[in-house]
Amino acid sequence: MNNKIVIVEDEANIYELVKFNLEKNGYEVFGTQDGNDAASLIEEVYPDLVILDLMLPNKDGLTILKEMRENPDFKNTPVIILTARETEFDKVLGLEIGADDYLTKPFSIKELVARIKAVLRRISKDESSESIVKFDDIEVHQDAFKVYKKGELLSLTLKEYELLALLIKNKGKVLNRNFLLDTIWGYDYIGETRTVDVHIRHLRQKIEEDDTNPVYIETVRGVGYRFRDQR
Repeated sequence: MNNKIVIVEDEANIYELVKFNLEKNGYEVFGTQDGNDAASLIEEVYPDLVILDLMLPNKDGLTILKEMRENPDFKNTPVIILTARETEFDKVLGLEIGADDYLTKPFSIKELVARIKAVLRRISKDESSESIVKFDDIEVHQDAFKVYKKGELLSLTLKEYELLALLIKNKGKVLNRNFLLDTIWGYDYIGETRTVDVHIRHLRQKIEEDDTNPVYIETVRGVGYRFRDQR
């Protein structure tokens, strides 16, 4: 079965360009140019991934993204923001709300397709081979992309989960930011190390008792991060 992708983009020429190239790569594509129609379309299609513009008529993309992350059915659906807005505020805010990636116009179709493939490849793992990693009151259900703290399921984005899983897998080792970017985002993201910092901050807020004094994810100044080897 082909992966289903929803495009929320108000510029018809860009929508048609992206739709054509995604369909050429075997994806099933659905779309709308109106922000108000996005939620109903996403609920109808139940997509594997959403490409979301920020500047939309009637409802902006950040509001749509926030609503998705508040909806249990779509809180983990991968979202790639595609927009002409490129200020650091817009970029960081999108990541903080839960976007998985961010591309500014003009963009390369080849790069967009590569990023989509990288995201979908990571979420297509077979959950039947699930194994569980435990530390203190936290359980990480690998491959099922689920993390529990004190028995309660945490609401982690895909990128937050992948960062946590990678840090745990390399417990005790210092992982530099560029390595984390290359491994988790799956492409050249040089110069955007703030992306890692934003996601690490969110992880700490969710798994640490006091995120200002983290027990698990340690910052190694000037290098990157390490998941402490609890002994």
